Amino acid sequence: MEIATFIGTSLALGVGATVVMDAWALLLRCFGVRTLDYALLGRWLGHLAQGRWRHVAIAKAQPVLCERPLGWVAHYGIGVCFAAVLLGWLGAPWLASPTVVPALGFGLVTVLLPLLVMQPAMGAGVFAWRTPTPVWACVRSLATHGVFGRGLYAAACVVGIGS
Repeated sequence: MEIATFIGTSLALGVGATVVMDAWALLLRCFGVRTLDYALLGRWLGHLAQGRWRHVAIAKAQPVLCERPLGWVAHYGIGVCFAAVLLGWLGAPWLASPTVVPALGFGLVTVLLPLLVMQPAMGAGVFAWRTPTPVWACVRSLATHGVFGRGLYAAACVVGIGS
């Protein structure tokens, strides 16, 4: 696969899967389940750019300029990067005939980034152990990343048409 096609396909898969994940989050919010406020991701990234990696509680950290748009751009950028890794791993043959198991499995593995890196850095602890309900937080994260994996598969089914 040539580089321009790889980049364009990664964009389509990543954005598509992230939209599916955001639809899931919207559904959860309709039932009163709290989901990540991407302004906090933007706040963390803003502080990271200033050299501060770890926080006791990111929600109590000083807000940064444009934290909400920064968080949303990062959210979609991460989705595109994950899609590029999946596409690099499985390649054009998978895209031509997508199957759900590798996409779903990959989506579930991506939960390690928030559970082992982002949540601890934002003050929630490894596997959300510093939150009031760590098991529930982990289950929610795992479900959300499973939905992302299904979104990767769905996007590949759409993108793969005509490949």
